[in-house]
Amino acid sequence: MKNALIMIALFIAGNVSAQQALGEVVGEVTEGETAIPMVDARVYIEDGTRIYQAKTDLDGRFRISAVPAGEYMVNIRYDIDTMKNIPVTVPMNGLGNIGVIAFNASYLELEGATATAYTNEMKLIDGNLPVVTMTAKEISVSPVKFNLKGLITSMSSSVRQTADGSLVFRGARKGDMIYMIDGVKVTGDAGQIPSVSIGYMQVYTGGLPAKYGDTLGGVVVIESKSYFDLYRAWEAQQIREGKM
Repeated sequence: MKNALIMIALFIAGNVSAQQALGEVVGEVTEGETAIPMVDARVYIEDGTRIYQAKTDLDGRFRISAVPAGEYMVNIRYDIDTMKNIPVTVPMNGLGNIGVIAFNASYLELEGATATAYTNEMKLIDGNLPVVTMTAKEISVSPVKFNLKGLITSMSSSVRQTADGSLVFRGARKGDMIYMIDGVKVTGDAGQIPSVSIGYMQVYTGGLPAKYGDTLGGVVVIESKSYFDLYRAWEAQQIREGKM
């Protein structure tokens, strides 16, 4: 009985770890007045009891890896001074780039950081072939948000829905696709997932990464929302409004 309980606990722990979609935060830190790269500054993100961090290199650049997808506030500490609350959105399997930060502990000054809005456009993620990504905010304003397959077809012209409800990816047979839901492969119909529970969704229509493997059609990757996603979004909103 004891061994069975241990196996169940390990199984649950494995599923919980598989549910996290990870990304990275990158950027560059310079001295506020001279624009000289700042070396060995500590760049970190506080996420409850967890801290994700890195130090700047000789060029002032940094990369924080294995950060769960979501909205965060980045802090930079150098010597005894700290620059706080630099917003960044970390996409699933992608990079959140805060650009060039001119360090100043008294106020936030951004130089060279560019915010770009995409509307169902193709994007390169970690060197893979283009993949379409939709966030929870984009899903919430979609006219087909209550129809999962409608959302998928609205994301790419390479996907269409047949009369019997099957999805067809260009160049593949009907139904030749897989869903990856919180890291678990699901074949067949996954159309009963409520859109309000989706945090991020990606659609691969070709050039599939090896980790998704055994299909010649397409892959729909879905990451559900968690308590931490909702809390981070609320905290970021509170900071932007000056309430924290």
